[in-house]
Amino acid sequence: MNTSIEAPKSNKLDEQVTYDPNHLLDSLIDKLHLKNDAALSRALEVAPPVISKIRHHRLPVGASLLIRMHEVSNLTISELRALMGDRREKFRISDKQFKPKDKVEADLQK
Repeated sequence: MNTSIEAPKSNKLDEQVTYDPNHLLDSLIDKLHLKNDAALSRALEVAPPVISKIRHHRLPVGASLLIRMHEVSNLTISELRALMGDRREKFRISDKQFKPKDKVEADLQK
């Protein structure tokens, strides 16, 4: 009796498993038909060192940059996150981030 289940065919987004912002940047360069990182920085309206710092893992891809990438590429935020290997379905934010500073300090002193 054969109980094996055929794996679904993967697409390019599923092939990227680990966090790698270079894959995201390279994919954007290809999709937008750009020559290099300098052209990408102009398309995203960010300074060239921002792209370099992201490539060298010294700066994360922030929310505002991710939104800008979405605007210029017409890729969904989920597709962009998948291209860089971000597979989280939910983001958990600490309750402390929503409390006023005085309330956080008071809670810490308890």
